[in-house]
Amino acid sequence: MKLRQYALLALIYILSLTGTGHGQDGVQSPETFLDYELGEQWTPHHKVMNYVHHVAEHSPMADIRQYGTTNEGKELVYLVVSTEQNMARKEQIRTNNLKRAGLMEGTPTEDTTAIVWLSYNVHGNETSSSEAAMKTLYELVSEQSRDTKRWLRNTLVIMDPMLNPDGRDRYVYWYKQTVGEEYNARPEAREHREPWPNGRTNHYYFDLNRDWAWLTQKESRQRNEIYQQWLPHIHVDFHEQGHNSPYYFAPAAEPFHKAITEWQRNFQYTIGENHAEYFNRNNWMYFTREVFDLFYPSYGDTYPIFNGAIGMTYEQAGQVGLGIRKVEGDTLTLKNRLTHHYTTGISTVEVTSEHAEQVVGEFAAYYQNALETPAGQYKTFVIDGDNNPDKLRSLFSLLEQHNVQFGKAPGNRTYEGYNYRTGRNERVQVSADDYLVSTYQPKSVLARIFFEPRPELSDSVTYDITAWEQHYAFGLDGHALRERVDPVPAEIPRPTAEIDTSGTPYTYLAEWQSFTDLKVLAELLTSGIKIHIAGELFTLDGETYTPGTLIITRSANESMGSRFDHEIMKAAATYGQVITPVSTGFVDAGPDLGSNEVAFMEKPRVALLVGDGTSSYNAGEIWHFFDKQIDYPVTLLDTGYFSSVDLNKYDVLILPDGYYGSEVITDNRLSEIRNWVQHGGRLIAVAGANRFLSGKDGFILKAKEQEDEDEKGEGEEQVNTTYNQRQREQISESNSGSIFRITMDPTHPLGYGYQDAYFSLKLDTDAYAYLEEGWNTGIAEEDAHMSGFIGHQAKMELEHTLAFGTQSMGEGTVVYMVDNPLFRAFWHNGKLLFGNAVFMVGQ
Repeated sequence: MKLRQYALLALIYILSLTGTGHGQDGVQSPETFLDYELGEQWTPHHKVMNYVHHVAEHSPMADIRQYGTTNEGKELVYLVVSTEQNMARKEQIRTNNLKRAGLMEGTPTEDTTAIVWLSYNVHGNETSSSEAAMKTLYELVSEQSRDTKRWLRNTLVIMDPMLNPDGRDRYVYWYKQTVGEEYNARPEAREHREPWPNGRTNHYYFDLNRDWAWLTQKESRQRNEIYQQWLPHIHVDFHEQGHNSPYYFAPAAEPFHKAITEWQRNFQYTIGENHAEYFNRNNWMYFTREVFDLFYPSYGDTYPIFNGAIGMTYEQAGQVGLGIRKVEGDTLTLKNRLTHHYTTGISTVEVTSEHAEQVVGEFAAYYQNALETPAGQYKTFVIDGDNNPDKLRSLFSLLEQHNVQFGKAPGNRTYEGYNYRTGRNERVQVSADDYLVSTYQPKSVLARIFFEPRPELSDSVTYDITAWEQHYAFGLDGHALRERVDPVPAEIPRPTAEIDTSGTPYTYLAEWQSFTDLKVLAELLTSGIKIHIAGELFTLDGETYTPGTLIITRSANESMGSRFDHEIMKAAATYGQVITPVSTGFVDAGPDLGSNEVAFMEKPRVALLVGDGTSSYNAGEIWHFFDKQIDYPVTLLDTGYFSSVDLNKYDVLILPDGYYGSEVITDNRLSEIRNWVQHGGRLIAVAGANRFLSGKDGFILKAKEQEDEDEKGEGEEQVNTTYNQRQREQISESNSGSIFRITMDPTHPLGYGYQDAYFSLKLDTDAYAYLEEGWNTGIAEEDAHMSGFIGHQAKMELEHTLAFGTQSMGEGTVVYMVDNPLFRAFWHNGKLLFGNAVFMVGQ
């Protein structure tokens, strides 16, 4: 073993025994500052913040900046750590790197300072990493650490000590309230069994490690702004896994996305080999190249990779209390866990420093290749200019946050291209009004990742969803071209909301075509405006209005006086929407505005079931939808007391995805729910909640009868399949996340605002037959699969199945949403569909 590694191992041993003392300029060790040894107890967020601020205050080698706050108001910070000389020119290092990437004008200098970014505790209950962050920070700045001083001469380290404070404190304070005087190492002890929703997620129960690309959460958006200002060369995301697992570090498992370069693959091996030397010396068990693949683009390892970095996940055994007995009989402690993370963090800095010149050179080459010779079969992605402007603005806003460039087509011309709507190659007429995203740009790879119609898998066993294409996610028409077409500069199309305030309009009309229209509706309802809904298409003053159009009559709102017009103008201005004043209810064609085909919308009182038995992820998606996206009141009801709630206080009850049983909703309670629906209630079942309702008395939803496989005898699979291939055989019946074309009925209230097709992200293989006595608003027909991996058998089973439908039950309605339209909040085109279920259906 090399001398430097003996030195680091000795330092690890000494710090693990003592961990006390002062660094340069009075910097205290974590143990001295906190008055306990790291690993003895959890350190809550405020104490971690106190320590990192202390280090930055007392060490010229560290600078700290607040980059945001969480939903609960907790501080989010990052630190920049390097030698004093590098700290004096850290802004030059930063801008030099952006120039190298082509994202800032100017010529970079010959400086080859490498940038390493260490991210800790994105999952709140994977808590050892924030403890390790403090130890690592002290090691980097301590005057006793001569090795790190040498490494930092050509390396700058960015540290985010806690990405998810809300989730972490939820776990830490629960554990402190649960543990006794001494921890209990028995795996069955309650201190190792978190209650719902557990601390993994943020305040709204979102997994922040799936949000790097989509930026749906406050924490992600704030962090991304800083990330784009630095664009590190190496990024590490520290995690925990099951407590019986060895430590996991790079290289990652297949499948690697085809966009990942040979250099990015190879340097993962270089880093992994460096870690392995330390783990071998300490007799620590580890594994590589298994489970954690590099395909889904919104992880803390893949997103940096698609931005030119070496992105990696490090997984320590854990997700448990201060100590737990492993299957071998020994006890895994918090001290063990943080020491392992500390070691790989320091090792990452070391190996990066040793290869700094090559790391920086390859990063520059990555971006040079992006500009000159981008990979991938498609070179230009077209977003049709006549798409809904709200959807265009939403997409372009996301691209801007990632520095992905877009523009307008240079003129009218015909090309060969892939049609996202039909899934076929055809002649494409591109006009000067269309928008283009070219792969000939610095963020070429990220553009490819976002818009590639069918990402190619090198291995079908994956860790997450395999499709996410943004035309489908935003509900946009467009094409993918193999030819290079350079766009001309263009800005995001700005809202053109204008209301003619002269006179006194008879009625206002608001179209119903986008999620922004739903936001307008929510604001109008909460401000006390009474609204009607057009049930059929009509034309007025030469304009055509589709079913779902909001009709806001003065006669229904006379009690508001002048505030009526003010609230409408305020909503239009807030969301940049056109709300059209009209002077008559006598239409050119279709039902008049006073027709019986125009229904009055009752302002719904909405309840959401949460707690044991429900999916915290989906419950959080729905909660976030109401609370942060449309700002409309929703009451969360816990399953623990749900049986005693008076349902007559609510008009809408939402059952999120989950695994319901009689202990969650008893037979008696289900009977009460049926009675409530029959008297006018609206029950919305999402994803797994449909499994619970299927086949129950009074509910018409039924599982699709499976077709027998032709010419397959009993036991044949077991005879022909070896044991180690069992997982790959099972994938023929699996679907981890793929896109299906759903045929819609836009005349039904559940389909208002959609055309004849909606592209849905299917996350499982739940297959339900068409409703025989209900309305099949959205169905998957033959050849409905569009993108993403799905097993052959699963693909056939999901054809000719229900995706979205309704059942009339007395005076009320049951809405079956087999697919989750709010998945991770990034499937934007599904949000109006969910809004239809809440506000339009049953009116």
